[in-house]
Amino acid sequence: MNTDSMTPYGLALLAYFEGQLGAEVTVRRDDGLETSMPVKPFFRMPTEFTPIDTAAMVNCRGHVLDIGAGTGIQSLILQSKGLPVTAIDIDPQAVSIMIRRGVQVAVQADILNYHGGPFDTLLMLGHGIGMVGDIKGLDKFLLLAHGLIHSNGQILLDSLDVRKSTDINNLAYHDSNRRSGHYIGETRFQMEFQGIKGPFCDWLHVDHHTLADHAIRAGWNCEIILELESGDYLARLVKYRSAK
Repeated sequence: MNTDSMTPYGLALLAYFEGQLGAEVTVRRDDGLETSMPVKPFFRMPTEFTPIDTAAMVNCRGHVLDIGAGTGIQSLILQSKGLPVTAIDIDPQAVSIMIRRGVQVAVQADILNYHGGPFDTLLMLGHGIGMVGDIKGLDKFLLLAHGLIHSNGQILLDSLDVRKSTDINNLAYHDSNRRSGHYIGETRFQMEFQGIKGPFCDWLHVDHHTLADHAIRAGWNCEIILELESGDYLARLVKYRSAK
């Protein structure tokens, strides 16, 4: 992902952190649909965690690589439980906020170019797997991840089955993807904050059947830990063979 695409998001996080509690990012999809995304949830307390957040925290073990860690809400919880955590995010403002909030190891990095580890758990919450961009990016990540974890390590990630949507705008977008030969969960969008616009970027929402299919091809078993009626789910991937 292009770092510049995340600049409005990072600036909005910083604005909220410094007192602008109503900070929102405009998310503009490439079909013209615009939505406002408040950044307050990126600072939520454990009492405000979703069932997926909570389940992920319970299932983390060993040295954790928190990928796309944002403001560090999960990293801080894991640290408080005594787990060693390395938090990475592509946005420099997010990394700065994490450090100021007390995340002990916070690094600006793109997971597709990251060579740390090995770790016991790769954690990707907030639909963080979306940063791979598309199905080809997912395949690239699943192969790269073999080199980031121990042989008995795991990936914990959440995503969304967009087929659960009943919104007419989303259904039309999915149909357009199908007609153009794209997977229906591939999206292009732009973010804007206070007149500052980032370039359009690709984002992936992958249903768990497609995730499992691509995971097994790349040497991973896929287990669904939790699935919600909304289509959101939490998955665990563990190695069954080494990447070639």
